[in-house]
Amino acid sequence: MNSLLNSWQFWALLSATFAALTAIFAKIGIENVNSDFATFIRTIVILIAAGGIVFATGHWQAPDTVSAKTWTFLVLSGLATGFSWICYFRALKLGNASQVAPIDKLSVVLVAVFAVVFLGEKLAPHNWLGVALIGGGAMLVAMQ
Repeated sequence: MNSLLNSWQFWALLSATFAALTAIFAKIGIENVNSDFATFIRTIVILIAAGGIVFATGHWQAPDTVSAKTWTFLVLSGLATGFSWICYFRALKLGNASQVAPIDKLSVVLVAVFAVVFLGEKLAPHNWLGVALIGGGAMLVAMQ
């Protein structure tokens, strides 16, 4: 069990599961509310949940122990997350969850490209084939 909890694959699968539930719950939840306000409510819930987890696990860290570089990139990540959520909820409000979610998952393709360009990561040809299949699959699922 301990090896499972230390496995990135386990946590990534849980992330995908919760992301799928996010799409379904959000689509139902935004039926009679503005998508930006729905994002605001969701953000408050996440803030409370994340704070509770940090408190419960004892992982609080004094803010002054975090480097300026870390602060900068975490703030940029937070802004990107916020913009992503606003766009995602707006898309869900306007479209079908079964079409919006696959297009949103094109982020997998973009992460691969950005990781190569900005982080210097290397992908083998079979990895690029997988990225292409994910992109093509997402487009096929999203088509009407």
